[in-house]
Amino acid sequence: MNTEAKIKILADAAKYDVSCASSGSTRLGPKGGMGSTLSAGICHSWSSDGRCISLLKVLFSNACRYDCSYCVNRASAGGRRVSFTVDELTNIAMAFYRRNYIEGLFLSSGIFAEPDVVMEQLLRVAITLRSEHRFGGYIHMKAIPGASQELVAAAGRWVDRMSVNIELPSERSLNRLAPQKKRRDILGPMGWMRTEIDHYREGMEEFRHSSFLKTKPASFVPAGQSTQLIVGASPEADGTILSLADGLYKSYGMKRVYYSAFVPTVSRAEGPGLDLGTPNRLKAREHRLYQADWLMRFYGFAFDELVGDRSASLDPELDPKSHWAIVHRDHFPVDLERADYEVLLRVPGIGVRSAHRLVVARREGPLNFELVARLGVVLSRAKYFVTCGGRSLVSADYSEKVLRMRLGEGPDAFGQLSLFDAISGEL
Repeated sequence: MNTEAKIKILADAAKYDVSCASSGSTRLGPKGGMGSTLSAGICHSWSSDGRCISLLKVLFSNACRYDCSYCVNRASAGGRRVSFTVDELTNIAMAFYRRNYIEGLFLSSGIFAEPDVVMEQLLRVAITLRSEHRFGGYIHMKAIPGASQELVAAAGRWVDRMSVNIELPSERSLNRLAPQKKRRDILGPMGWMRTEIDHYREGMEEFRHSSFLKTKPASFVPAGQSTQLIVGASPEADGTILSLADGLYKSYGMKRVYYSAFVPTVSRAEGPGLDLGTPNRLKAREHRLYQADWLMRFYGFAFDELVGDRSASLDPELDPKSHWAIVHRDHFPVDLERADYEVLLRVPGIGVRSAHRLVVARREGPLNFELVARLGVVLSRAKYFVTCGGRSLVSADYSEKVLRMRLGEGPDAFGQLSLFDAISGEL
């Protein structure tokens, strides 16, 4: 099989893994080498300056010993099985880079052999790119579940980001739908990487502030680690998923948790066999989970504030912040001229940037609603929950029913989130 045919098959086989955004890496390209992640960062979405960054996203092999029910590459699935060689893949990556098609590589693989064998092949790709081709661009590599700590640690020295996907939110579902995968083989590498990443960051901090240290610590996954959870292949509620994500952020220092609406790649008779909603409903649920995740990471919300408990689900009609605000009407109205930054963040229509701008602007003088709108506050949402200079933009205390109608979006309002979608607007 020629190289072009392999690329088509192995790139298509990698498309269901969404845990491949990147940020925070500042790897300098080697002198006389190619590529750097420093200038704008490499992201599989939109960069901070609005540019779309591209990665070559492929599997090393789509052959797999595992028979995970939700996976298009499972052992019992049909289709042609192909694999790259190390030289093939590194030559493709460099050819694409020279043509300005890509700025980095996202590399995963089916488990075509023992985990250590697969991990070693991925490691060889990274070493060959860095050492022989002197490639200084971004590399994101999957840590293969069950691979040895030594190989995972070795890979972390050559790449910018690593990830190992949990996929399913509970051990029960993992045992049912992916029986060859073990929870310890997923969480183990996460723990090892957390420890090494922390050591690297502590060493960098010491290097920056010390006049005695002349050598930087050896790089280890400078852009952090990420993971993916599939939404709708198993029956867990949103509360369970968000509780798990919250634990991953706190216990494993996860850079990002990605959520992917389950896309049936097989018939119900062959696959998980669960009737968990239409594709549009699952996409809307994925969207709500991303909104809630954003609120936990940047707005100071705890997961149980957003869903109540592990058995509850997010409101399909309202974004999580609007739902919280309507339920907690006793916290409002908020005075924009006096409220603390953390309180402003809980107002629908006020985001991180607009809250910061409000705090800065009110030091210079009194606020008014015209100025507030110019600062980025979405008054069509915020007006029900705020006052400014003792004034309100609404003349009545609206009932929950009316607020739900005016702030609601409906469960079918969202499509599948693209890897190239930027999160925009103010929550």
